[in-house]
Amino acid sequence: MSVKSESEPHSRFASYVSRLKMTSTYRIIVTGLIAQHPWMGGVTWDYLQYAVGLNRLGHDVYYFEDSGEWPYTVDGGPSGNEWIARDCSHNVEYLAKVMSRFGLADKWAYHFPIDSQWFGLPDSERRAVIESADLLINVSGTLVRPQEYRRVRRLVYVDSDPAFTQIKTQLDRGQDGFRARVDAHDVFFSFGEHFSSAVPETGHNWRPTRQPILLSEWHSSTPARAVYTTVMNWTSYKPLCYAGHFYGQKDVEFKRYLELPEKVYPIELEVALSKLQHTDWQTDIDRLPDRARQKILQEAPSTPADLLACLGWRVVNATEVCSDLDRYRRYIESSKAEWSVAKNGYVVTQPGWFSCRSACYLAAGRPVVVQDTGFSAALPVGEGILSFKTVEEAIAQIHNVQENYERRSKAARAIAEEYFDSDKVLSRLVDQAWSGDVGDIHQPRHASGHSR
Repeated sequence: MSVKSESEPHSRFASYVSRLKMTSTYRIIVTGLIAQHPWMGGVTWDYLQYAVGLNRLGHDVYYFEDSGEWPYTVDGGPSGNEWIARDCSHNVEYLAKVMSRFGLADKWAYHFPIDSQWFGLPDSERRAVIESADLLINVSGTLVRPQEYRRVRRLVYVDSDPAFTQIKTQLDRGQDGFRARVDAHDVFFSFGEHFSSAVPETGHNWRPTRQPILLSEWHSSTPARAVYTTVMNWTSYKPLCYAGHFYGQKDVEFKRYLELPEKVYPIELEVALSKLQHTDWQTDIDRLPDRARQKILQEAPSTPADLLACLGWRVVNATEVCSDLDRYRRYIESSKAEWSVAKNGYVVTQPGWFSCRSACYLAAGRPVVVQDTGFSAALPVGEGILSFKTVEEAIAQIHNVQENYERRSKAARAIAEEYFDSDKVLSRLVDQAWSGDVGDIHQPRHASGHSR
């Protein structure tokens, strides 16, 4: 008579769990800011590619927007000074249209914080989804009160702003502060794929992840203009100061490259710039390149767009050329390549961050010439992705793209297929979120073959 090893039951169970993980589907809630920013097509893609990508993998996906942020106007309203939109009908219409287009009609909910009204799913259905969900993926930490979603079996935090997120957990540690919002989650991911020692320790186990890209939605066959472009905000929020160090936004880094157009002429550089500014940009004038400083003194530009234009940059209004997901995609696909700086905080801390926007350029077969943030530890650099740290390196990399464009273009798409394919990125994220080191691992409530 054979004697069973004590490990056999465990082995059989492990084998069963392994098979289950390969065939199971989950009920997943994805959070975001699609309705909040109906004029920013890039923001729509950032969150949409999570929800649609997970849906295409066979999961039962819902999109919830409960950020606590008040809708805004881009023109100040009738008086020019009314920035809060007290009517959210445009926001709701936009979200409903996007969700319906991608097969998620009737699977979304939007909370209007001014009068605490919900749109989309009826209240009873929304509560039932929360009660039965296996995962909530809080992309960019957009939930204003994640603790209210604790009935979901596992809360997942996706940090898309590495270094800044970790610093804010140290600066805002109150009971209702930013640290408490992060702590309310079970599993933690970050676009910082390779933290340097300059990123503060928070006590969380930050797992590396990156932006998922729906490759079928991005096409390299679109005719391209002979222009290098990018889409950006001059500033996103106020700089942070922590432990005696300063962590700024893109404006800090861009000032080092203001004279780039004349140095790569006749190659044209274009910036799709948001008109919404958050901080005063005319600072540290003595640290600007000589010609830029002279231009400011002579022409007194009143906005970042004016400054860039007078120094040879082509400047377009991002809220017009990228005002929805189709125009944003068209803008990227019609570009020859991307050239862009990163936030100063990323450059200083080298967390290995790579832009979700740049990933879209790669998917469109457009090479990217982007400022180094340490991403070479996780992504291949030198063909489709060309990094720089100095003005001289930026000039050289732009010329490298010019001289070997077809090869660079093919390499860009290949990188997107290997490293940013939503099927790969999201399968890995869900697997790691479910099999993480938090509590017991249970069979998902919505395994394949079970009723929902």
